[in-house]
Amino acid sequence: MTAGRGATRQRLQSALDTGRGAVLVGAPGVGKTVMARAVARAVANEQSRIATRWVSATGSAKLVPFGAFSHLVEFTGADEPATLLRAAQHALRREADHGLMLVVDDAHHLDTLSATLVHQLALSGSVRLLLTVRDGETCPDAVTALWKDQLLARCDILPFDAEESAAILEQVLGGPVEAVSADRMYGVSQGNPLYLRHLVVAAVETGSLRQAEGVWQLRGEMTLTPELSTLVDEHLRGLAPDVRTVLEFLAIEEPLAVSDLAEMVGLDAVDRAESAGAVTVSDHGGHLVVHAFHPLYTERIRSGLGRLAVRRLRKMLVAQLSAAARTDISGRLRIAGLALDTDDPPEAGDLVALSWEAMRMGDLAFGERLARGALDQTGDLSARLPLAHSLSWQGRGKDADEVLKPVDPDTLSEWDLTAWTLPKAANRFWMLSESREAVSYLADMRARISEPAAFHTLDALAATFAMSSGDPAHAIRVATVVLESPQALDLAVAWAAATATLSSARMGSFDDVEVLARRGLGATHPGLLRFTIGFGQALSSIMAADVDSAVDLARHYAGFSEFQQPGRAIGEVVLGHVLVARGSLDEAATLFRQAAAALTATGYSWGPLALIGLAQALGQQGHSAEAAVALERAISAHGMRSELYAPELALARAWTLAAARDLRGAVAAARDAVHVAEQSGQAAVALRAVQDALRLGDVGAVVAARRINARIDCAAGRSCIEHGQALADQDAAGLDRVSVSLEEAGMLAAAADAAAQAANVHRSAGDRAGEALAKAHAAALSQRCGNPATPALEKVLNPSPLTGREKEVAVMVAQGMTNKAIAAQLSVSVRTVEGHVYKACMKLGLPDRSALATTVR
Repeated sequence: MTAGRGATRQRLQSALDTGRGAVLVGAPGVGKTVMARAVARAVANEQSRIATRWVSATGSAKLVPFGAFSHLVEFTGADEPATLLRAAQHALRREADHGLMLVVDDAHHLDTLSATLVHQLALSGSVRLLLTVRDGETCPDAVTALWKDQLLARCDILPFDAEESAAILEQVLGGPVEAVSADRMYGVSQGNPLYLRHLVVAAVETGSLRQAEGVWQLRGEMTLTPELSTLVDEHLRGLAPDVRTVLEFLAIEEPLAVSDLAEMVGLDAVDRAESAGAVTVSDHGGHLVVHAFHPLYTERIRSGLGRLAVRRLRKMLVAQLSAAARTDISGRLRIAGLALDTDDPPEAGDLVALSWEAMRMGDLAFGERLARGALDQTGDLSARLPLAHSLSWQGRGKDADEVLKPVDPDTLSEWDLTAWTLPKAANRFWMLSESREAVSYLADMRARISEPAAFHTLDALAATFAMSSGDPAHAIRVATVVLESPQALDLAVAWAAATATLSSARMGSFDDVEVLARRGLGATHPGLLRFTIGFGQALSSIMAADVDSAVDLARHYAGFSEFQQPGRAIGEVVLGHVLVARGSLDEAATLFRQAAAALTATGYSWGPLALIGLAQALGQQGHSAEAAVALERAISAHGMRSELYAPELALARAWTLAAARDLRGAVAAARDAVHVAEQSGQAAVALRAVQDALRLGDVGAVVAARRINARIDCAAGRSCIEHGQALADQDAAGLDRVSVSLEEAGMLAAAADAAAQAANVHRSAGDRAGEALAKAHAAALSQRCGNPATPALEKVLNPSPLTGREKEVAVMVAQGMTNKAIAAQLSVSVRTVEGHVYKACMKLGLPDRSALATTVR
């Protein structure tokens, strides 16, 4: 082993010995699996009591929830993902009394739940993990997060360099290799071990690589090109027919148990395939399973199989796997997925049931595939419903509507009409941007229902419409009727409780939040409603001055998203807004960017909210141009479906203006946020807006703080009153105390601004010692927040030579306004504006108005 590879191996082993493990990343064929095996063996030899379990992920297994772990963990129920994940963790830990090392090969192929399981195991630290990932492949977010969040060490394994390649050639061939021949082999393989291996095999077989005087020499033209497909084809053509048959089955489904393959092709064929280096056989939880030696083998074979051959192989696999009579949900989903493309697919009823199960486990795409299989057999509503739900939840509103359109509602029973109306109305409200029409449509359909259990379900959706439209009080009234009815079904309870939870939190009815949240979480329902509940719970914690708990809660919900879209992005929006409250602006901006990219093409209200949060985070960081772009996008995306978040949109405008140094406009926008929130009954959100107004220096905000907190009385409201009074009184000591209390509450950015305001008041009073202490506190808090550029912090930590009015005029100049327009907006004379422009240019050493505009921009 040469130095480069040796160093990589040492890093891997060190990560397993001293940490939670590592992820080995490299190009196809670079030797990730070989090194992972070697390191795993070394760790097992050194620590003989530790148990080692192998998981090999594949493209086909990725279609089945927990497909990669099906040989290690059996799932007999159809519980929600969180329950299944806990059961899987427990089952894995139970296997090993003295420690467990889990090796996951080709982790980029993990299905969503398997990837989430690995991520949770890494978080717990109870299992040592070693993963291999193909560089350049799209990875599940849960896998990528392992090294991005520094849970596991990332080790990159690179192709061999020329020296390493020559050393490997000599080792494999058992003798010295001519330097020029080694260089030629390296030039073709570019150091890729798989390329190199195939080049050597082909060259020896053709005689172009031979020994002369004990030295291996390559003569003549190379018989193989560097293209990977050609190399693989050359190797596959040399395999025995029965060995190729083994690979054909693996090309359809991988891995396969030795016993299953033996039944279909014979044990001798499996043995010959292993001896030929075409497959590997490993022990997985006491069962021998077979993988292709390299995924490229099966990928190449799969591309060459005709449609009839694929159907024949699938049919044989279904027959064999069904013989084992697996009753666990993972096994049933695996068989159903294989059977879909055969002459004997599962019955429509079974596919419908399994489609709902797949979606309950968080796999919307697989649920869609199964539902489409059912729809191919029957045009019944029972097949259209899961397909429409899956498409709508994926944000594909038009596709969902097309699936529902052929159904004539006049032919449906009340129950079927209810089931059809739900996705039809919800899809129109959110995904098709027909919110007003959807509200009327839902009311019309509701009038046709007389069965209480049915119309309660429609009323629960109507409550959600009301909340999203900006009327949380009406939403609570409607939801309460549903929740109080003993006839309400679980789905109705889930929608109503989720709506009531968020609405109650935003209105300041904090005592109701946890009760409602538990009611919603206890119902069987689509998992995305959890985020609505979590958003309300997080806001309630923030208003209780417990931001740390809100962050923990939001991270929990982000983890529940199982790293699949759109759940992943929605979880990021919830977490991002909590992080803004704390002041973790860099992380929040990153989350919002990712979420906005995933959601803005859909109709979810979370999409505009992501853009709103992005503008707020960027504005507080002082990135005026980027904040302005995000704000403009948020305004364009905003509508009736996201009217609930109109106060947040006004705050996004406030922080965008603040970043542009338009403090007067920023304060006005913050006051507008307070007004909009109060008008819609969102008292808690109004207090959040008051706090931002105070951070921007609005001395009159204390009046609003007293008025609002008199209605809902909470820790955050009392803090706003204290902050506002100290600011109005220019009470430096009071502002010092406010900063400390905000820091203790976890609101670090607000605490930094309060400390900066205290420093400014100390300076005005001539208290240099107090100023220095407050300034140091502001600087420390600012650093913990990633050094934002709010007006208060800028004034103290990065003071400008311009006065407030000079800065304000300079910003307007940079915005392209004429002196006359500036004078009109500020209610001063044009001569006064000219004087401010002149003084600003002199202080900044600029020659003219144009240079001032350029500098400020």
